[in-house]
Amino acid sequence: MRLRTRRAPRPAAAPVLEATLASRHDYGLFYRLSGQWLRQLLVHGALLVVGVFCAALGLKAFLLPNGFIDGGVTGISLLVSQVTGISLSALIVAINIPFIILGYFQIGPRFALKTLLTILTLAGVLLVVSFPSLTQDKLLIAVFGGFFLGAGVGLAMRGGGVLDGTEILAVYISKKLPGSIGDIILIINIIIFGVAAWLLSVETALYSILAYLSAAKTVDFVIAGIEEYTGLTIISAQSEAIRQLITDKMRRGATVYECTRGFGSHGHQHLRIEAIFTVVTRLEVIHLTDEIRKLDPHAFIVMQSVSDIRGGLIKKRPLH
Repeated sequence: MRLRTRRAPRPAAAPVLEATLASRHDYGLFYRLSGQWLRQLLVHGALLVVGVFCAALGLKAFLLPNGFIDGGVTGISLLVSQVTGISLSALIVAINIPFIILGYFQIGPRFALKTLLTILTLAGVLLVVSFPSLTQDKLLIAVFGGFFLGAGVGLAMRGGGVLDGTEILAVYISKKLPGSIGDIILIINIIIFGVAAWLLSVETALYSILAYLSAAKTVDFVIAGIEEYTGLTIISAQSEAIRQLITDKMRRGATVYECTRGFGSHGHQHLRIEAIFTVVTRLEVIHLTDEIRKLDPHAFIVMQSVSDIRGGLIKKRPLH
């Protein structure tokens, strides 16, 4: 009689895991060899350089010659420079160093390295490059100084770094204490402008607040731009026609929910109906709502701002 020894089957997970790791390795190798990483590096480098020069223009051509400050680390540096006479370039680097270290542990070494190089470049440009004072009008100084500074900060963020470490500190504090990132940044800036009103003057502090608001809105526009998104929930008896309008004509994604009406213009209702949710750019909102009104003048539409999106048919521009 012949005895056969049955071999234990090899776990199926092992080859799957090996194939997965191999595919990831092959993809990473392909990505490096394809040259996409080089194009991405050049684009990010260009954004960082342009952002640095925009920020330097806002500081040296507008804010610095007229004694105005901004919020965040840049505002602290401007305030200390005006009070003590220490070089602004040295202060920007010195005050940002703790935040860069914090960013290294909170976000990652790549982000910290980009931020360090960006801030060192800004300090070098402020030290070496001269910008003429373009206007003496205080209102124009505040608005356009904030505009160029905000454009520089926004472009630097698109390049993968930051010119101000306040956001890093706000992210860290928000994990330890109650309150959103925006609330923490607001509190920090209130303290900065309060000290500016005490050390400089109330008028300077008010103009500085105007410059900060201009910079903040410019940062939002540079990051979101015309691609700011709006989510729409549409409840209509013509849901199928509206879905085809969104998916076939506008080439946007749509999610259909089956729901029951609770109360309407005719009182209590318990009718089954479909609700459609979609996300479009703010430039497409008017066109979409006009087309919906043509299909169903009584359609119920709810719109809300969308702060961020991931996946789907919409291709959002990456920040870095």
